[in-house]
Amino acid sequence: MSRTLCPSCHRPQKACICAFTAEIKNDIHVVVLQHPSEVSQTKGTVALLAKSLQSCQVIVGESFDEEACFLQMMEQYQLVLLYPGEQAQTLNHQLVRQLSNREQSNENPEITSKDKAKLKAKPLCLVILDGTWKKAYRMFMLSTKLQQLPQVCLPDYLANSGQYLIRKVAKKNALSSLEASCYALAILEQVYDSAEQGNDALLVTSEHAGKYQPLLEKFKQFNQFQLSFRPANKSLKET
Repeated sequence: MSRTLCPSCHRPQKACICAFTAEIKNDIHVVVLQHPSEVSQTKGTVALLAKSLQSCQVIVGESFDEEACFLQMMEQYQLVLLYPGEQAQTLNHQLVRQLSNREQSNENPEITSKDKAKLKAKPLCLVILDGTWKKAYRMFMLSTKLQQLPQVCLPDYLANSGQYLIRKVAKKNALSSLEASCYALAILEQVYDSAEQGNDALLVTSEHAGKYQPLLEKFKQFNQFQLSFRPANKSLKET
């Protein structure tokens, strides 16, 4: 006898995750590049993220240099890769304004008004790699276009505040894709808001992530929900 599936999340009703989503209108588009092995991973967080964010797209694959959807995103947006590589710069006010071309277009007298309009025409888009550390690294190394994108990372105090309890990872305090996305979006959007008010104070914390905090709270509940299915003596599987 077939199991009854939730018509929204397409999971068995006893494992339905719809109660752990939070409807959020994000100002910055998110593109998740998901490793194929993560698609059916019940402990993965991208399903929650994609169902919660109003502007979010998931592209499945390993190499994206010839991926039509990804190439379209490159044409449409100014992509920024959230990836703690050697070239990554920590997200802060100055960096975000540089990425958005505001300082470049306003301070360079050689740029014409027409060129300034072109610079601002492409909105910022956050790119996330969803996979284990090894698989994310493989995705990065297989895609030259990914390597050419500006790389950003979260401040240490956020990067070390992970609450991903349901999967064992190789690095201590590693963040889930959902957590990393929420914190990065909160910083990016707060920078834009504070710029309008002339305020450079960065107030995003693990407990105060603006409009993304409700989703982070739901994520904590999702952790506990997934743990409830695990026998008490069952160990975490290395990822």
